[in-house]
Amino acid sequence: MTDQINSLEELGAVAGEAAPVVEETIVREPVRDELGRAYATGKRKDAVARVWIKPGSGKVVVNGKDQDTYFARPVLQLILRQPFQVAGVEGEFDVIATVKGGGLTGQAGAVKHGISKALQLYDPSLRAPLKAAGFLTRDSRVVERKKYGKRKARRSFQFSKR
Repeated sequence: MTDQINSLEELGAVAGEAAPVVEETIVREPVRDELGRAYATGKRKDAVARVWIKPGSGKVVVNGKDQDTYFARPVLQLILRQPFQVAGVEGEFDVIATVKGGGLTGQAGAVKHGISKALQLYDPSLRAPLKAAGFLTRDSRVVERKKYGKRKARRSFQFSKR
């Protein structure tokens, strides 16, 4: 054992065969239904959104209403546009979403999560920018439950000395 092995080629030569370096890449296929739509489920807090996307003019319908009437606050509309802006496909897809549970902010987050997942299923090349922005990860923060002996989840009752 006087020889020192410094590279993989030398190790392969010692073992009797060349050690090939194999890189495995995952090839993702687009997932679409017979109508050419991609479907995904998005979740945020207590809200669950079922989202279908298809090529179109950028129209967004949530629970049968236009996004401007359902999500009246500009901040919530901005949240819905984020996945398209990050992926660089703004105005290229129509969105049909049904959302249940939670409040408006949680519902907007759920629709955003569903749009992001549906976009990466429709076109797998969009996965990298969406993943880098963190849109494919479900935000797992939920309201902490109220504990007995407390006023809220952590807030105690006011202390009275006398």
